[in-house]
Amino acid sequence: MLTSPDLFDQADDSYRPLADRMRPTSLNAFVGQTHLLSKDKPLRVAIEHGKLHSMIFWGPPGTGKTTLARIISHTSDAQFIPISAVLSGVKEIRQSIEQAKAFKQGRNTARTVLFVDEVHRFNKSQQDAFLPHIEDGTIYFIGATTENPSFELNNALLSRARTYVLKRLTHEDIQKCINQAVENNEFGLNEKVDGIEQEAKEILAISADGDARRALNFLEIAVDLLDEKENRKIITKQIIQEVTSQTMRRFDKQGEYFYDQISALHKSVRGSDPDAALYWFCRMIDGGCDPHYISRRVVRMASEDIGNADPRGLQITLDAWNTYDRLGSPEGELAIAHAIVYLSCVPKSNAVYTAYKAAMNDAKEFGTLDVPMHLRNAPTRLMKEIGHGEGYRYAHDEENAYAAGEVYLPEELQDHKYYSPVDRGLEAKIKQHLNKLRSK
Repeated sequence: MLTSPDLFDQADDSYRPLADRMRPTSLNAFVGQTHLLSKDKPLRVAIEHGKLHSMIFWGPPGTGKTTLARIISHTSDAQFIPISAVLSGVKEIRQSIEQAKAFKQGRNTARTVLFVDEVHRFNKSQQDAFLPHIEDGTIYFIGATTENPSFELNNALLSRARTYVLKRLTHEDIQKCINQAVENNEFGLNEKVDGIEQEAKEILAISADGDARRALNFLEIAVDLLDEKENRKIITKQIIQEVTSQTMRRFDKQGEYFYDQISALHKSVRGSDPDAALYWFCRMIDGGCDPHYISRRVVRMASEDIGNADPRGLQITLDAWNTYDRLGSPEGELAIAHAIVYLSCVPKSNAVYTAYKAAMNDAKEFGTLDVPMHLRNAPTRLMKEIGHGEGYRYAHDEENAYAAGEVYLPEELQDHKYYSPVDRGLEAKIKQHLNKLRSK
């Protein structure tokens, strides 16, 4: 990713952040994304042969989306026009298209790469504005997004561009970026530092959380502290710890990572894996997720995936939520962890959840069916005279408090069964009891 001199911009380096100065200018200098850029991979072959096509780069921050777009443009001898969907609107889109048309005029071989950062921030009409110019070859469109394109981009735009998924960088990738920044004479830190301790690099790589830009920003701050504190030229473990002490992991509330992690937590509980469930819970807490949100989801799990197999699960999750409200962080988070582990370990049943969905579907599909006459309320003489409540059998007056053969569903639904208990936990006993009653 961000590793070596940037030949695309020749601005005054003293005013450019380290992460910008260290952008690679060739595929050989690019770090990471080997699943896309290894030898003989289709994208690498296309880039090396200058075969341009419109693309969407989807991946976490700091994984090389912008840098890769620049390399593609440079390798293809194309004009590179970058815009940001955060700062731009229809006016900037039009200006970019006019610039591309002017560049192409009189030179049929001239090509323009229009790079749109954070493309998911554009609304539907703004995204549609690119379509005719992609179609007629005025631009090759490259969009970068941290959000799932399936949800955030128009189908029309997606159909005209190939989507490439960029992965978060590994610790080894990040350390390679750090080494190059420390050792680079022209654009890096070689004149300011003599080196960096291996343990400091490891801490920095972990704190960067797969984001090369973040790692290099931390490194630059560390150099400033180094100059101020002790006039030494070795970046130590202690300095990196100080720089990264308040670092939060990537969580991206309401974004793709948010939903991926809560999904992983829910599925780990459902799959009876307390270790994985605890890990995902801690990932979310470490990333800054509101424990109240997690508590709400855990209560949902208690009803959806445990249900009557162990009704105590619901009470335990409600108690955990209440405990968090009383104690706050970090003490209250232990109670939520307690509930998560309990739900992970107990017998599972989705019988109530399945029954609820089936009943709700019938309620919507069949509309306003009449309540059977014998079940209707009869608080007045008139209601009694017209048959409300007539023939109703009071269950407590019958043997075992069960009115065998009594009908409670509307006539149209009397053959419908929703709740089918499983043979696990308390629900196995519920199933046995219902079967006994229904056999009478």
